Amino acid sequence: MKELEKVKRISIASTLFILIILIGVLSFKRPKNMYALNTKNTLEKLTTNNYLISINDLDKPEIVLIDVRSQYEYEKGHLENAINLPSPEILSDENQQIFKEIVNLNKTAVIYGKNPQEANIPFLILYQLGFDNIKLLNAENSFNQNKLINNETQIETYKNDIQSFINQSAENLNAALKAKETEPPKKTIIVKKKKKKVAEGGC
Repeated sequence: MKELEKVKRISIASTLFILIILIGVLSFKRPKNMYALNTKNTLEKLTTNNYLISINDLDKPEIVLIDVRSQYEYEKGHLENAINLPSPEILSDENQQIFKEIVNLNKTAVIYGKNPQEANIPFLILYQLGFDNIKLLNAENSFNQNKLINNETQIETYKNDIQSFINQSAENLNAALKAKETEPPKKTIIVKKKKKKVAEGGC
């Protein structure tokens, strides 16, 4: 009788477990946004490709300007023909559709804010999502007497060949490991402690 009760309990528990798994699989929703590039690949691409664009290169017909500042700042003053897509709303379905249309038209989206740092986060997010037709405007935008002023900025870029640096580091490591293997084993000399002599004599 006790054995039957155990079997019943095990079968009920296993049935419930299978049901929970099935419910979990059926109710699982794939995330709306999936990164096409991981952080490593993104950094490799950004260090090898020029992702910055100057103010002087904005007059090309294949460029679409994207202003990621707030609507208030945009209305106060913006670059000519710029579209306002504020940073917090950059991943909305409507805004992503705009970026897809830019891709389909073989155009380049140039993202800008009040400075490159403000536009950097939306730029990186979109780049990792697979929008590789985007660039970052190398300029600071400020207001003087309600007039928008653009100034070119200096952004530090990597000039070193990162891949050769990695290869050189790997070679140095291998050389150090080989040198360690060829070194003769160190001899350890055990020094025996001398026993202290008991003091002799006395009063």
